[in-house]
Amino acid sequence: MKWLLVTLSLLASPAFAVQPDEMLSNPALEARAREISKGLRCPVCQNENIDDSNAAISRELRILLRERLVEGDSDQEAVDFIVSRYGEFVLLRPDAEGANLVLWLAPPLMAALGLGIGWATIRRRKRAPDEALSAEEEARLEEILKS
Repeated sequence: MKWLLVTLSLLASPAFAVQPDEMLSNPALEARAREISKGLRCPVCQNENIDDSNAAISRELRILLRERLVEGDSDQEAVDFIVSRYGEFVLLRPDAEGANLVLWLAPPLMAALGLGIGWATIRRRKRAPDEALSAEEEARLEEILKS
């Protein structure tokens, strides 16, 4: 029973892809690298940050990030360097400017548009008068249904 609890606790613990040979000896730099890595997307896994991804490209990005920090880059300079090489796609939270502004604004605008169309449709249905069939139309309907 004890081995089952140990196994379950190992499965439940977070699995980080950062390998010991990638880690920096300076704890402050390593902490900065980990914090920056949380905002960088794995180009292969897409919705996983590079710290959690086992993909080879994520390993390269982690090493590149640490190299930039060791060379003395600030956090923003290191991120800018990676973005210049891999594009804005590597940012988990891209800036809300330029073409990205459309991506940030589209969901709330589409939700508002959908709610507006739904509200207008419901109002129109409530206003529509109940149209009864004329005597001639009822007679024609009865004739069609009998045949």
